[in-house]
Amino acid sequence: MFKFKILVLFIILIFSIACSKEVSKKTIIKEKSLELQVQEAYKEGTEALESGDVLFAAKKFNEVELLFPQAESAPKSALMAAYSYYTQDYYGDAIAELERFIKVYPFYKDLDYTYYLLAICYYEQIVDEKKDLQSIVNAKKNFNIILKNYPDTEYAIDAEFKIDLINDILAAKEMYLGRYYFDKKKWIPAINRFREIIDSYDTTIYAEEALHRLVEVHYTIGLIDEAEKYAQLLGYNYQSSKWYENSYSLFDKTYEKRKKERFKTYKKKGGGLIKKFKTLLE
Repeated sequence: MFKFKILVLFIILIFSIACSKEVSKKTIIKEKSLELQVQEAYKEGTEALESGDVLFAAKKFNEVELLFPQAESAPKSALMAAYSYYTQDYYGDAIAELERFIKVYPFYKDLDYTYYLLAICYYEQIVDEKKDLQSIVNAKKNFNIILKNYPDTEYAIDAEFKIDLINDILAAKEMYLGRYYFDKKKWIPAINRFREIIDSYDTTIYAEEALHRLVEVHYTIGLIDEAEKYAQLLGYNYQSSKWYENSYSLFDKTYEKRKKERFKTYKKKGGGLIKKFKTLLE
């Protein structure tokens, strides 16, 4: 009887060890399976992106992040999903992915690229100065984040260049509205628009015209002293421009007449400078 009990215990012990090994074996297989799923999903996403199937690519990259969010490949996959959308101009989806990425991975090593891609998504939606300004404002905001937080990166160089272009667009919008108000004889709104160009976009190509328009508006409504003040500012900065000549002609009614007379005299002389230039080629 005693021997029988020992035999039963021995059998139970062997069975327990076998079960333990089986559980361990199943666990190892499961872990390897998850890792393989992640690798395969990322590979499928890369292949789909290369073939142009960006929606499927984004889906597979998102799948990688969902399968193993603690993995080093998770944030990279999330960025790849956003990039996939961007390559085919799915800007709304790309922006949503990038904004989520910034919240989930605020300390990721390539956050400078994330902000740059986000800014580009907004920038490439800009149509012109007469359309919705939201894309322009958001693009400028994110480019400024790059200049402030990542000034020594390659993205900062392009960000600075694109901010200059954005400022030209914003100044063009102010000029468009200013001219509209001037034509409608709405003097105060016109002045405000032209002043906004001088105050906020003085490095753009519209600064000269804005100063001339301020001269023109103030002269038209009889504020001669104010008109002269802006004319002097225009002359100090842009004396050789056509806008300075236009402003000068407002104060000197004989200016245009004398200008035409000088041109006639110059034509009668045969254009001395042209002749001199030709002799250099003989």
